[in-house]
Amino acid sequence: MTSRGRVGGPWLRVRESRTPPRAVVLVLHGGKARSERPTGPRNGAVLRMVPFAWALARYDGLAIARLRYRVRGWNGRQQSPVADARWALDELRRRFPDLPIALIGHSMGGRVALTVADDPGVRVVVALAPWIEQYDRTEPVTGRRLLIVHGDRDRITDPAASAAFAERACSVADVSYVSVHGSAHAMLRRARLWHGLAAMFTAAALLDRPPMGKDDVTNVVNRVLAGEASLVV
Repeated sequence: MTSRGRVGGPWLRVRESRTPPRAVVLVLHGGKARSERPTGPRNGAVLRMVPFAWALARYDGLAIARLRYRVRGWNGRQQSPVADARWALDELRRRFPDLPIALIGHSMGGRVALTVADDPGVRVVVALAPWIEQYDRTEPVTGRRLLIVHGDRDRITDPAASAAFAERACSVADVSYVSVHGSAHAMLRRARLWHGLAAMFTAAALLDRPPMGKDDVTNVVNRVLAGEASLVV
């Protein structure tokens, strides 16, 4: 199913679960600090989130939604993608009433996720290499399960800002921060870890079903679920 907002977007594509859905995941792509250019379907930031949706599709019981924003930029006080994300959440709650929702966002999409986490349906937030400023508020993540993952070689967004946000948020939310050694902003090096960690953690947290197995991703997820606040992998 594809839904379209007002003229010019935003666009929301939903992939149904093979079984009756028990939860919903909204995937939020990155963007730019400032840009009024329309976001096309072949935009690199949009396409980078497709493997995360594929990884999530392995888990029965999840409806997976990918949002494409109207424009590419955050645009200062306009916070352009925030309105799009709130529209998408309204659409998902209308279509899947009473189901818990997780947000997975990369870069600017991580900032969007941390901003709209106060939506009443949201239970879980995964912020991947998020763009965070020191004045960004932690109140929206209150009562949520929050996982922040950042590569230690990221030169686009700041790993230290992510770690500081995680520390600030621990007073209001259940937070874990994972530092990915050797990985940069695009999440291409050690991509299997990025995709598997985001998908497995989200499925386990939403469906209350601890992962089974002995591989490295399962080990990290189980450590996070056990409450470790800070990990290096």
